[in-house]
Amino acid sequence: MRDHLVAVDVGTGSARAGVFDREGRLLAKAKRPIAMFRPKENHAEHDSEDIWSAVCASAREALADAGIAAAQVAAIGFDATCSLVARDAEGAQLSVSTTGRQNHDTIVWLDHRAIREADQLSSTQHPVLAFSGGSLSPEMEMPKLAWLKKHLPQSWERAGYFFDLADFLTWKATGSAARSRCTLTAKWNYLAHEENGWSADFLRMAGLDDLLEKGGLPLETVAAGTSIGRLSQQAAEALGLDSEVEVAPGLIDAYAGAFGVLGGASELEASVALIGGTSSCIVAFAREPKAGRSLWGPYYEAVLPEHWLVEGGQSATGALLDHMVRMHAAGGEPTAELHAKVIARVEALRVLEGADLAPEINILPDFHGNRSPLADPHATGVISGLTLDTSFDGLCRLYWRCCVSVALGIRHILETMAGYGYTFSTLHVTGGHVNNPLLIELYADVTGCRVLVPETRDAVLLGTAMTAAVAGGVHTDLAAAGRAMDGGATERLPDTTRAPQYDRDYRRFLAMLRHREELRAME
Repeated sequence: MRDHLVAVDVGTGSARAGVFDREGRLLAKAKRPIAMFRPKENHAEHDSEDIWSAVCASAREALADAGIAAAQVAAIGFDATCSLVARDAEGAQLSVSTTGRQNHDTIVWLDHRAIREADQLSSTQHPVLAFSGGSLSPEMEMPKLAWLKKHLPQSWERAGYFFDLADFLTWKATGSAARSRCTLTAKWNYLAHEENGWSADFLRMAGLDDLLEKGGLPLETVAAGTSIGRLSQQAAEALGLDSEVEVAPGLIDAYAGAFGVLGGASELEASVALIGGTSSCIVAFAREPKAGRSLWGPYYEAVLPEHWLVEGGQSATGALLDHMVRMHAAGGEPTAELHAKVIARVEALRVLEGADLAPEINILPDFHGNRSPLADPHATGVISGLTLDTSFDGLCRLYWRCCVSVALGIRHILETMAGYGYTFSTLHVTGGHVNNPLLIELYADVTGCRVLVPETRDAVLLGTAMTAAVAGGVHTDLAAAGRAMDGGATERLPDTTRAPQYDRDYRRFLAMLRHREELRAME
């Protein structure tokens, strides 16, 4: 009986595969690294064939560990970062790199080479931008495509396909160049709520009037909860499956995680998902569109039918904590073991010195720009209160205050969203941040929200499996899959006795934002 699902998540540094049953239980998962190339500052590139190899290896291992035969699998789903994959007219790899290497065919989501193009497109205030927060980030595809056409015209001339990474994976899996509504709506300025989703005027203004032809882009998209088709024989063999397996449309990784934690929520519009990893995303669903500056969206049917999705985010969170550990004299390579050692010492110091540890250190966490609520990719980080302390305890105090700043940034986003009509009482946290008890505590205490951590710790894979379950006919629709596969959660309530100290920290946080702007404005 085909009632199992395979979900694949491609992140910044790895591809992971999980095998789920129809109740949403994760039976096994496996992981393979993927290479990232940094040929120059603000440039980051992948090799898409390296990604596909990692996807296939992780899927085969997860299936073997779960003891699941190919004939038991109904469907497979893919989610990925919003990286841009380029292929020529024959489907061969096409360089996006200043090095000219053909296998460097993917611009990584965090690549900021197109910051000038993003600024130029944002300055037009075209009506299309009302559905991307009023501006474009260099992390989105249109600025990257504009950069590519301008700086690598030889690659543009040879182009036959441009894919969001999740769509590339479904193309490799099926041979179909159909595109997901989730990816095109969220990252390509495709307006799914309009009869013609592509704005010819916007593409012409962006200098991308030939994009649909060069990118092999369709006029229609495929909604989550449907199937793009079945696995090709070649892909089935590579993945350890068979050609009877249905393939769900690709998802943006953060949106897969949001569906994984919110799919079973009883009060959907009072709930918001926080997907924390290298960066952090805040994702919510609403029946009505609620636009707001710096909020990505609202995107129509990016995941749920007849719902709009909106996203806020922080460009560097887990990456920022890694940076703090790496740059400090008492730090080193930011391994999981070193993070655990720092966290344990922070907890000990808070017992010795009080919960309000190192209040003289204040941080703005915008070391890789501010995605929300300022929509300022040029923003930089600020640290106030440093001394000559280079001890390990000094690192731990700095690490703690960095965690506080990340949580304050989330509070800033949530308060801004409240001004646009969103009201949240429950914060569902998933991703790598669930492994950091400091962040989980702070997300509750700093925001004042009830925090739920799903029992299925890998909600990104779960959300992808939920959509695959519908594609494969295991569940009737996305709502049914969300209810049936929701594994419950652990609750953490805010400690109201700490509200005064975090209110003070938040006032300082806002003051630092004002002062940073004053400094930037000085001639």
